[in-house]
Amino acid sequence: MATVTRFAPSPTGTLHVGNIRTALHNWLLARKGGGRFLLRIDDTDAARSREDYVEAIRADLAWLGLAPDGEERQSARTALYEREFARLVAAGRVYRCYETAQELELKRKIQLGRGLPPIYDRAALALGEADHEARAAAGEQPHWRFLLDRATPIEWDDGIRGPQHFDPGAMSDPVVRRADGSWLYMLPSVIDDVAMGVTQVLRGEDHVSNTAAQVQMFTALGAEPPAFAHEALLVGSEGKLSKRLGSLGVSAFREQGIEPEALVALLARLGTSQAVEAIADRGELVASFDLAAFGRAPARFDEAELHRLNAQIIHKLPFDRVAHLLPAGMDTAAWEAIRPNLAQIGEAADWWRVVTGPVAAPEFDEDTKEYLKKARMAAERLYWHDPDLQSGLWSMLTSILKTETGRKGKELFLPLRLALTGREHGPDMGALMPLIGREEVLARLA
Repeated sequence: MATVTRFAPSPTGTLHVGNIRTALHNWLLARKGGGRFLLRIDDTDAARSREDYVEAIRADLAWLGLAPDGEERQSARTALYEREFARLVAAGRVYRCYETAQELELKRKIQLGRGLPPIYDRAALALGEADHEARAAAGEQPHWRFLLDRATPIEWDDGIRGPQHFDPGAMSDPVVRRADGSWLYMLPSVIDDVAMGVTQVLRGEDHVSNTAAQVQMFTALGAEPPAFAHEALLVGSEGKLSKRLGSLGVSAFREQGIEPEALVALLARLGTSQAVEAIADRGELVASFDLAAFGRAPARFDEAELHRLNAQIIHKLPFDRVAHLLPAGMDTAAWEAIRPNLAQIGEAADWWRVVTGPVAAPEFDEDTKEYLKKARMAAERLYWHDPDLQSGLWSMLTSILKTETGRKGKELFLPLRLALTGREHGPDMGALMPLIGREEVLARLA
């Protein structure tokens, strides 16, 4: 069976780095299994969901190259939820409750005071139909809980955490529907996973207890639960949960000049035993993706590592990938000459100005000026118009000057670089000289 995964964000905000990692891993898992990666917009919270966030989520996934193979919106699926909910009501697997939040908190305190686990006591199950009618007459609306089967242990083999065992007798029956009729996350998610044919649910370890209850919901709906895997959550480089991680999203990364290939390369293997490498080839990341490589320790996200990786990725990117981001006039040769010096693609414009000029060279002493005059005369004699010799212009120039002046090392090279670029460091001069061109080289040396 082909793998079907889903990414289910709520459009109550933009994606942050933890969401992005979850989406990426589900995309990789689906591609590795030759299946489908689905986007489900969990917008049942009408008060907090916003359409601009829906559009932002789609745009962020597109920028990352994580195109979904299908999309569903929970707000358009309420008829399905009502139908499946009615089935559970008829089967006695959901029941009406009336306790307020304050009453539930008081019950918890009493249980804790008696040394008992603070779980719901199922008092509402003792209510008869007359009780419900009386409460309805008084204007009380019930919320609904899913009735766990406490006689059947909950077990599954987690793709990351291994065998999992939960005692339903130590769990509260989860609330699945509020008194105003709106849905909580748990039940609609299960109904959707069944209807969408999801075979693998990969999410954060903070959902493990949700999974324990949802396993029984799948069974109650007559469906086989999907395979589950729960990955460790992200922490900051300081080794603890960081509020900053919650604010790091695609817009923040783009403002920092981070390329999607770098972010994907880092997050693909973060939290695994596999080495994080500057891999821009998605096929290679898909082929190496393995849930067995994931560890239980928190995954540490280091922004400095991301920036190092970004530079390494940029140094590999072909011209066609970046052409639309480069200044007018830059061609393949210019990109290949400049990219080894870039930490961000946006820096290419600065280096391109070194090629196109003007450049501000420092004030040279008289000895250096005499040296640059000789360099200009030597440059005039080079074979500028022979395409086969373009890459060797710099080495020819420096060889001539070494012979004629006896200079070597920094004394030979640095004045030339300063005169031609105005900088002490930069791209390989052998690549820059043909780009600058004969007339401009002669003018700068003069």
